[in-house]
Amino acid sequence: VLAETNSYELYVSNRQDLEGLPEDLIETAQELAKSKGKDGYIFTLQYPSYVPFMKYAENRPLRKEMALAFGSRCFKNNAFDNQETVLCIVKLRFERAQLLGYETHAHFVLEERMAKNPETVNAFLNDFVEKAKPVAIRQFKELEDFAKSLDGIDELQKWDGPYYTEKLKKHQIDLDDEELKPYFKLENVIAGVFKVAEKLFQLSFEQVYDVDKYHDDVKTYRVYENGAFKALFYADFHPREGKRPGAWMTVFKNQYKKNGKNVRPHISNVCNFSKPTKNKPSLLTFNEVTTLFHEFGHALHGILADTDYPSLSGTSVSWDFVELPSQLFENWCYEKEALEFFANHYKTDVLIPDRFIEKIKQLNKFQGGLQTMRQLRFGLLDMAWHGVDPSPINEIFTYERKNLVNNSFYPYIKSNSMSLAFSHIFQGGYSSGYYSYKWAEVLDADAFEYFQEVGAFNLIASNKLKETIMSKGGVEESSKLYKSFRGREPQLLALLNRSGLLN
Repeated sequence: VLAETNSYELYVSNRQDLEGLPEDLIETAQELAKSKGKDGYIFTLQYPSYVPFMKYAENRPLRKEMALAFGSRCFKNNAFDNQETVLCIVKLRFERAQLLGYETHAHFVLEERMAKNPETVNAFLNDFVEKAKPVAIRQFKELEDFAKSLDGIDELQKWDGPYYTEKLKKHQIDLDDEELKPYFKLENVIAGVFKVAEKLFQLSFEQVYDVDKYHDDVKTYRVYENGAFKALFYADFHPREGKRPGAWMTVFKNQYKKNGKNVRPHISNVCNFSKPTKNKPSLLTFNEVTTLFHEFGHALHGILADTDYPSLSGTSVSWDFVELPSQLFENWCYEKEALEFFANHYKTDVLIPDRFIEKIKQLNKFQGGLQTMRQLRFGLLDMAWHGVDPSPINEIFTYERKNLVNNSFYPYIKSNSMSLAFSHIFQGGYSSGYYSYKWAEVLDADAFEYFQEVGAFNLIASNKLKETIMSKGGVEESSKLYKSFRGREPQLLALLNRSGLLN
């Protein structure tokens, strides 16, 4: 997937073809072209290039070209084709499960998760589909009507979705990502997550320059809790050739206790945010801000670890529980008290206006049905590959379409296949576990409801979170840890309300 992603470039020679694109994206594309000895502009399938291109490019044929290139990664019968690889992986996983006495790979994996079995996962996902799909159908119809009224689009295609969604968001909420970006200078957002961690968990971060690192882009920090050394933190935030896309947290060394010594962890966050240009610093979209907070929530799970054994430390928890700290931490992005720590205009230093903060809160519910269905499709596709006997499957596209068609909204494209670039479930450890994002969302919405009741920076609540969840790792069953924090089982209502699925 990485090789296929890196192999594609969209070269544009005519500036007029770039109508609608933000200036900083155009500048980055021009600098990339210049670095390759070309006049003009080069766009790539790396997220900082691809995502804004799809959102803002008025040139529909170019959007189509980019979307088809992205969706057809590893589906071209070339050296990077993943069709045989995917079939081999799922069949070997099934064979292993059978050898170990399990019905399917999903049964094997889920035995040690909160959900326990595929039946629970499928019931959870399908129940959510019932709640979200009627809302999503209405929202898609609204998007279709909007595109038709604006530009006479008769049939909305995948390469139209992000573009008209952005236009509709501007129309309904009067908010554009480009309006927000000047308030989210990367260095300020990093300082902001550190400040939120300080307010919640009494942590402080000191940038240091005496730690070995694997690339010059990486920044290193020593983390302290009330003056005592707590962890070493590595931050690697920009794309480069050879680095895979996306965002993640890594543990280089777990926390553990031995011979009376509490050995502290080495934790890393990796993202792919646009590099600064000659004229502008690295400015984040609000979605990228939430990504940074998300991964930092994982980092805090590692930093605050306090267990005896490295195998039970930090993020060594049930896979459907591991996303709770990360998704919970995202909630502070929407809090005025937290935004005031870092959301200053990079030129004027003026604090983000209250009207923008109110609009940011509205984003949580914007197209909530469609966003929910997108995540549920991913989870259902994962279970379709891993919760069955895959022996009879010999053709990827047909099987994938059969399992997604009832919950999809855009016309199918024969040259595209999601499975073949679905790194999360085939390379990234999420096989039979993609549902955990939605599962953890139920937990995080319910957990943050507690903070909303007592205050976003209430020390009693944050200390309780640290003592019952953040420091405990996998020493107890995840359901018990959550119950010890919340005092009860998680409830779905908070997430349905946050996602706008109750309207």
